[in-house]
Amino acid sequence: MTTASLIFTNGAFHTVDRANPLASAVAIKDGKFLAVGSEAEVMRFAGSETQIIDAKGHTGIPGLNDSHLHLIRGGLNYNLELRWEGVPSLADALRMLREQALRTPSPQWVRVVGGWSEFQFAERRMPTLDEINAAAPDTPVFILHLYDRALLNRAALRVVGYTKETPNPPGGEIQRDSNGNPTGMLIARPNAMLLYATLAKGPTLPLEQQVNSTRQFMRELNRLGLTSAIDAGGGFQNYPEDYDVIAELHAKKQLTVRIAYNLFTQRPGHELEDFEKWTDMLKPGQGTDFLRHNGAGEMLVFSAADFEDFLEPRPDLAPGMEDELERVVRHLVEHRWPFRLHATYNESISRMLDVFEKVNRDIPFNGLHWFFDHAETITEANIERVKALGGGLAVQHRMAFQGEYFVDRYGKEAAKQTPPVMKMLEAGVPVGLGTDATRVASYNPWTALYWLVSGRTVGGMQLYDDNARVDRETALMLWTKGSAWFSSEQSAKGEIKVGQLADLVLLSKDFFSVPEEEIKGIESVLTLVDGEVVYAAGSFTPLAPPPVPVLPEWSPVVTVPGHYRSAPPQASGRAAMMPGVHQCSGPCGVHSHSHDVARQSSVPVSDNNAFWGALGCSCFAF
Repeated sequence: MTTASLIFTNGAFHTVDRANPLASAVAIKDGKFLAVGSEAEVMRFAGSETQIIDAKGHTGIPGLNDSHLHLIRGGLNYNLELRWEGVPSLADALRMLREQALRTPSPQWVRVVGGWSEFQFAERRMPTLDEINAAAPDTPVFILHLYDRALLNRAALRVVGYTKETPNPPGGEIQRDSNGNPTGMLIARPNAMLLYATLAKGPTLPLEQQVNSTRQFMRELNRLGLTSAIDAGGGFQNYPEDYDVIAELHAKKQLTVRIAYNLFTQRPGHELEDFEKWTDMLKPGQGTDFLRHNGAGEMLVFSAADFEDFLEPRPDLAPGMEDELERVVRHLVEHRWPFRLHATYNESISRMLDVFEKVNRDIPFNGLHWFFDHAETITEANIERVKALGGGLAVQHRMAFQGEYFVDRYGKEAAKQTPPVMKMLEAGVPVGLGTDATRVASYNPWTALYWLVSGRTVGGMQLYDDNARVDRETALMLWTKGSAWFSSEQSAKGEIKVGQLADLVLLSKDFFSVPEEEIKGIESVLTLVDGEVVYAAGSFTPLAPPPVPVLPEWSPVVTVPGHYRSAPPQASGRAAMMPGVHQCSGPCGVHSHSHDVARQSSVPVSDNNAFWGALGCSCFAF
């Protein structure tokens, strides 16, 4: 009989395997599950060299899989960023900003880049420019808020060079005071290019520190139970040069998150050329179980990009979008490349489906994996059209951060099915869950699971009725087995099942029984990838791999290692968090627009394309 290298006993394993949903023990050999069942059944595979770990009654689940994460780009920048994920008050956030500004050497910036909403704060408001300037009078500060605005202090304005003479870009606004001088507020109206082009003007890390940064980000994801991700590319993420770090880590066997990556075109007007080049370089699935190519997207053509800035009216896609999209999709289907496409609004999805159906009549998709990302307002009719073409829907928890804005613009009734996850499941369409982190929503999968199960935003607003909420077993399935379909790996991972990849997580609390509010605070106490421990905390800390020191020493990750925690973490090698008391907000109802006063401006948007030349940028960045 084959002997296991590792056995877990005394666990409560939720396997996501319908044929064997619960188990108390698991055996692993050569990076795969060897046996799953009772302790008596599994211990038959024990030998003299088998390591046996007592799970101590902890709930065990398959490793979580984010179907839409900008991990590669996020990893390159993680050590540069001060994260406000989960911070309970604006006072705490400003204190963290002030302390980091004192630690950050010139010419570096302090950057807060996504993952937070003002509604999570006890004060329920944005920071003001005066507060940011007071917290950091000399160090450049860039704070990104979702897809709608960025706040720069006076030091950052000087560094980026925005003056009275700087024109507004197409689809964006540099807010001015009464004298015409920039205030520090940058606004997407609705194109976020201005925000990301400005962020790109900041200093980057040298290669060695980008490697360290990516390792730190993966460790943080492991702490939250993530073992796989499908990387959705992103603006300013060029292939192959910006993939060197992840390729180096793969070659050194230092990846602790499995990555399937999509390629995202970077050149408006030259999208087909990009994909023609890449289809000659790569084949879908090329790589290993740790790093593999997954096809095209989420940007296929720039004219097909709609923007989910709910503070602005829904944008109409360009009249010529269909012709440009058809040329690219036709090429991808001919080469049997899976593809994904960013689409927020049903109106956009209808036009995109017209293109897909036209191509399918000439070149049948015939089982090719393709899918829409986001799909917040997709209708049942279009869900059926997606199903007829064999497509899927990758859903993220962006409404957890923007739900209040959506309700303000479209009403509470419209928000009740945004996105219509239960209708997708009832239709039998493949559905996978993810975050769209790091520049909009948080990368924390438990924030996403809380939103899906409770139907609430991070600020406590109830969005969904019971019939639109997802039960916990189904929610876990969507974060594991469901997401595996989107990288064509549904038979390889997503379940604790004999023959599947041995990715497993022991949880700090029982996801299936804790009150809904406590879901947000769940983390891993032990994360296993390919049968190897990549993270351990609490009583499992002796099993943890050696810590990797954070570089550079002034990095925010040294003092604020990831998602905010109200108590010091127990994981080996992790720096203690700043003390604080977590405060949960109750239902807030429909908020007022008082928080949005700073966005008011009468300055018209200029159509001066020379603006982009000055920025050295020509791409919209998701």
